[in-house]
Amino acid sequence: MKFRLFLSFLLLSTSAFAQLAEGVSENLATDESPVANSEIAIIPEPVSISKQAGHFILPSNITIQVGKSPELKQTVAFLQERLGTATGYYVTTTNTPTATATIRLILNDKTDAYIGQEGYHVSVTTKQVTVRANQPAGLFYGVQTLLQLLPKEIESKEAVKGIKWSAPCVEITDFPRLAWRGLMFDVARHFFTKQEVKQYIDAMVRYKYNILHLHLADDEGWRIEIKGLPKLTEVGAWNVKKVGPFGDFIPPKPDEPRNYGGFYTQEDIKELIAYAKARFVDIMPEIDVPGHSLAVIASYPELSCTPEAVNYKVRSGEKIMDWSRGAPPIALVDNTLCPANEKVYVFLDTVFSQIAKLFPFDYIHVGGDEVSHTFWEKNDQIKELMKREGLKTIPEVQSYFERRIEKIINAKGKKFMAWDEVLEGGVSQTAAVMSWRSMKYGTEAAKAGHEVVMSPKDYAYIDYMQADAVMEPKIYASLRLGKTYEFDPVPEGVNPIYIKGAQANLWTEQIYNMRHAEYMTWPRGFAIAESVWSPKEKKNWSNFLSRTEQHFKRLDIAETKYAPSVYDPIFSVKRSADRNLLITLATEVEGLDIYYSFDNSFPDRFYPKYTAPLAPPVDAKMLKVITYRGKEPIGRMTNMPIEELEKRAGKR
Repeated sequence: MKFRLFLSFLLLSTSAFAQLAEGVSENLATDESPVANSEIAIIPEPVSISKQAGHFILPSNITIQVGKSPELKQTVAFLQERLGTATGYYVTTTNTPTATATIRLILNDKTDAYIGQEGYHVSVTTKQVTVRANQPAGLFYGVQTLLQLLPKEIESKEAVKGIKWSAPCVEITDFPRLAWRGLMFDVARHFFTKQEVKQYIDAMVRYKYNILHLHLADDEGWRIEIKGLPKLTEVGAWNVKKVGPFGDFIPPKPDEPRNYGGFYTQEDIKELIAYAKARFVDIMPEIDVPGHSLAVIASYPELSCTPEAVNYKVRSGEKIMDWSRGAPPIALVDNTLCPANEKVYVFLDTVFSQIAKLFPFDYIHVGGDEVSHTFWEKNDQIKELMKREGLKTIPEVQSYFERRIEKIINAKGKKFMAWDEVLEGGVSQTAAVMSWRSMKYGTEAAKAGHEVVMSPKDYAYIDYMQADAVMEPKIYASLRLGKTYEFDPVPEGVNPIYIKGAQANLWTEQIYNMRHAEYMTWPRGFAIAESVWSPKEKKNWSNFLSRTEQHFKRLDIAETKYAPSVYDPIFSVKRSADRNLLITLATEVEGLDIYYSFDNSFPDRFYPKYTAPLAPPVDAKMLKVITYRGKEPIGRMTNMPIEELEKRAGKR
């Protein structure tokens, strides 16, 4: 992907450009807030919204006027399907300009430099809807905005009767802040079918994401057919089905069936790429090496430095690393490819040759994260490599590996990208970095002249818990919606030309099905979408939260699962001067009432209302809490053990 290009006006004078910019500035200054006008609730927030008087009413016979560009075919089909399904109306198209068209999709004859390659204008009057853009992608994004202007029932998968299908009259000018707007979907830890990946794409494009990063290989599975290497999918794609807290499973017994998993054929991949491309999404493949490679080693043990690898199996969720001292971890089994083994580079040349031919996207992601040094440090082959190549440290060994892999990838006409750990031993100047450990590493990479995609765990790891640990499937960290919304992908003091964009990462160790994948993605996916698309100065938490609540209603109708965690209580605990427990309750959403009980019964709005820090009765075992908006319960019933709060408060 390239940065949005500021194309020069071909037929406009400098003064005309200044007048245009002045007009847009006026719109920015006079935008109506979606908090005040709930019928306009667009995510991500556009650059400029100017509300006009009146409404446009969809007629029962809808005509979409569109040019003859073949690139518009899928956008028109998408709009036809969305409008026709929910309204039950008759939707036709025409290539002939007509004043009676209901919706006009127009590619500009003269480039509008202000909106760039992905921007658009939407104009809704009482008589007609017009969407203008320089490129087909802009029209597609304009269509997403138009659908968000229609009643929430437009999200229905079947015709809805009795709805007044109207949109407020409005003028919208919009374009993205960043070119790379991504979601990473881990299909290695748990396999998701081709249809489920399409479902994920359909959800992400509604919020103007344009990169799907597919994590295709890890210790738990290899997910893509590679011709000539059949064991990758015969062996590497399958493990033993386990359910429960991932990472602590009992190791599988030899006779347990290894029939849980799956993979994509090369034809499947081509189908997914075409499906995504029709929705202006590029798919970036990731093959995580040299660590996270147990599925490869179980398939081809000769690629390991460790003789015992002949007995290794694809991981089913049992413990294979000791993280007690942090990263890099202590390896209990050797899940790394051997940098000193020439067979590894032959293997990866075959893999990346086929991946490069399959995926049109410019970049191939090669992982490089969390590489354990445990087995390398005592391996004679590694010691000989270090002596031969003049490598003084283990990170330099990984650097040697990464540089060779980059040459392989470059030879296929692709660009190399990896997680930020690869910086530790040094990589070439042309290596692109995806920064996950913190903003710090991405900042350092950008200052060193590397292309950077920001995906820091503190803001963008959407596999983290999003409510209290007593409510959520337990993960080692938490990330609430409000924190996610604070994400600014472009750090102060960094030349923004090096920040390609940002993304959220959905790791799936403890995500077993598509419904839970949706739950973890939304609404935090709204927050990341706004961070990468909307102008920084337009971001506003109260405004965003109001729009998010409107989109919850849309997701309900679309039958997309989401987390209502933003309504759940936040528990803070400390000890008073006399060392007794003091419990403070809060919510991310303002204006909610919190009701509670200590007597094991289920509170409602007739119970005590929280107004000040609580001291639990001496024999109480459980604090139950629920939030209300007015007379209606809005949060989930939360059961907080007093014992858990005692632990959080520390010793008396």
